[in-house]
Amino acid sequence: MPDKRSHRGPHPEDRRDFESEILTSLRSAVVDYSLLLTKGYAPAGSLKLVGDHFNLTARQRMAVMRSACSDQQRTHRRQTAVSFYDLPGKAVAIDGYNQLITLEAALAGGVIFRGRDGCLRDLAGLHGTYRRVDETVPAIGRIGELFGGIGICDVLWLLDRPVSNSGRLKTLIEQTAREKGWEWKVELAQNPDKKLAVTERIVLSSDSDILDKCRQWSNVMPFFLQSVNPVWLMDLMDISPLPIAG
Repeated sequence: MPDKRSHRGPHPEDRRDFESEILTSLRSAVVDYSLLLTKGYAPAGSLKLVGDHFNLTARQRMAVMRSACSDQQRTHRRQTAVSFYDLPGKAVAIDGYNQLITLEAALAGGVIFRGRDGCLRDLAGLHGTYRRVDETVPAIGRIGELFGGIGICDVLWLLDRPVSNSGRLKTLIEQTAREKGWEWKVELAQNPDKKLAVTERIVLSSDSDILDKCRQWSNVMPFFLQSVNPVWLMDLMDISPLPIAG
């Protein structure tokens, strides 16, 4: 059956899986899973152990997995982070689908998680195909308005060429930028992660693999969401987290 959804909103099970009463258990699960990662235990086995212990559903386990990181990862990400307030005048590279889909999900009322490293993440997935939704154009506009407001002009979007409809999204972003006077570049890349890992630009992403490999990154999603009200945010940071620049 074709996907006819027009929003990037919550999964039907999310109201049950992420009710406020589960927050304490999810935070504890993130702490325990992060501890096992810090000690070098295998991620898959560790997640199953923690998920079974807290009797978590599949989507709750996904939230824990995306929100956790080892102490080593968190320290490295802190060391390579660039404050949002230092971005004006700098060249940036956007992990296109990563940032756009999270913003679309938030605008549509989907649940957003603040992870142990301070980044905001969603539970949406591409599954090889990108589908434009009602929130797509407003999300692109919100990104452009924020960049224009603080003086970020040198912007490169990277989209996954293998993902279906990437060409259409590239055209939409370019068209929107042209209409607004934003001098953006949009590229389709066979493997954007590799490009983001070596670019001299400041990377805008919350993808854990990219954050562990790129030279510099910035946590901009909280600023994209500043005027979104309300945001369904579940904060899964540690009680005493390391500060994240921005």
